Amino acid sequence: MRHETADGVLYARLHPGTSLRERIASLEALKEIGFQVGDGFMVGLPGQGPEELAKDLTFLRDLHPDMIGIGPFIPHSQTPLHDCEGGTVRQTLIMVALARLLVPDALLPATTALGTLHSRGREQALSVGANVVMPNLTPARVRPKYQLYENKICVEEDSDQCRSCIEWRIELAGLKVDMGRGDSLRSMKRRPSESTAMGAI
Repeated sequence: MRHETADGVLYARLHPGTSLRERIASLEALKEIGFQVGDGFMVGLPGQGPEELAKDLTFLRDLHPDMIGIGPFIPHSQTPLHDCEGGTVRQTLIMVALARLLVPDALLPATTALGTLHSRGREQALSVGANVVMPNLTPARVRPKYQLYENKICVEEDSDQCRSCIEWRIELAGLKVDMGRGDSLRSMKRRPSESTAMGAI
């Protein structure tokens, strides 16, 4: 459940009628009751600059989530932000690398959005600190109905094709595929009574 931006003014502008404080309270509540919590933000949002990105990284350091998703903002033609400039691969990779340094035991995905902006975007993310690649298991026939951004990669691949492609890309990056459950390192360090798997957000 990404906070998306840790700047309250920017958050309110992008989410009228809601507040960053409410989103943070929800993340903290999930963490408190024992969920493995995922958080993250988008890079290249309209009105976002170095100061706002620093706030995002500081927030991640303090929250210390189990998973951190960082991806580029990609404008969609059917949204109010359709004419805005999006985030870049380079900007996003820098944030991924800094997040790895600040929260070294987090799961850090190489996002599909990076692969959409650059043919080797996910491999580049793995080279700077990402350690998770997520296959798309949504049935191919319904994927076109769920597109947060246009020209998304792998929309027409079935699950087996997606898995084969991802495994090939991980090995191409010089890494080894681990088909384990995917619990975060931090959750595995907790005492048994605290690590009862309730779910993952």
